[in-house]
Amino acid sequence: MSEFMDDAKKLASEHQDVADEGLDKAAEFADDKSGGKYDSQIEGAENKAEDFLAEDFLGVQDQDTKDKNQ
Repeated sequence: MSEFMDDAKKLASEHQDVADEGLDKAAEFADDKSGGKYDSQIEGAENKAEDFLAEDFLGVQDQDTKDKNQ
């Protein structure tokens, strides 16, 4: 993965509350623009993105713990 993506994931994991809020707003915006036509797909994508960030957040925490213990 590119360095940009790594930096973006790290930043999102450090500020997970802000990232979640941003995902919520993006999903709401997409739902409004589509008139609710793609509600289930938008919700599914939002959930997958939140799961991805949560998994990465846990991975970053685990890596930080390993780094501190070495």
